[in-house]
Amino acid sequence: MYKVAVLTISDKCSKGQREDKSGKIIQDIIKNLPGEVVKYEIIPDEPEMIERKLIDYSDNLKVDLVLTDGGTGFTERDQTPEATKTVIEKEVPGIPEAMRVECLKFSKRAMLSRAIAGIRGKTLIVNLPGSSKGAKESLEAVLDTLPHGLDMIAGKEH
Repeated sequence: MYKVAVLTISDKCSKGQREDKSGKIIQDIIKNLPGEVVKYEIIPDEPEMIERKLIDYSDNLKVDLVLTDGGTGFTERDQTPEATKTVIEKEVPGIPEAMRVECLKFSKRAMLSRAIAGIRGKTLIVNLPGSSKGAKESLEAVLDTLPHGLDMIAGKEH
């Protein structure tokens, strides 16, 4: 059972102005990993706060996987990939590439996602889109391959 943290990054959700549907969908899907969500939070689109949370989940909570949703678009406030890049040690470009390729089958807008993935210590961090549809389709596109990657990070046989 993998330990997972879900971090929703949304100004509106953090203020209670919108329900966090994508965060809830991610938590439901992650049960198929198999995974247990040990931390779930909603924060505003603030790069320093995103960085602090990613570091805390990786270094202190020692989760296997962090899934962020939100902040991967083109607006000025969308800073999730940039914040993620500052804390990862190794980028894993194949994960977001696979998500975009699969999601392009459903919507041409998938090409507009700036999501990235990377490793910090023994934790894999994956950015997902903020829309519930985009988050669901993106996570489902890579879910069956994540255990192999998580096992490699943990140093298990592969």
